[in-house]
Amino acid sequence: MTLPSPVLACIDADGRNDGIALIDAFAPDAAVKDEDGTHFGKKAIGAWWRAAKAKYQHVIEPLESTEDGQTTRVLMNVTGQFPGSPARMVFAFRVEGSRIVGLEITP
Repeated sequence: MTLPSPVLACIDADGRNDGIALIDAFAPDAAVKDEDGTHFGKKAIGAWWRAAKAKYQHVIEPLESTEDGQTTRVLMNVTGQFPGSPARMVFAFRVEGSRIVGLEITP
């Protein structure tokens, strides 16, 4: 599966539990939307990711991806300490230049 480099960097950093590298994949004004709401900017995204890792101890595994020119949707197998684990979720990344500007996570 071929993914844009910032998306691949984000997924790889998550797998290594490397919050610094993960946050670096995002643009300064990026937004992440998930079950807890929308998180704006690198500081908020970092806090969201750290809290989710601590709470769920999740691991993501990309299964397949599609691109429509503006959005890269990656179907992920997500395992961790949450009801229904493992679960399949769609991570929809919007990339501009060399950074992620948006990420929406849906079941």
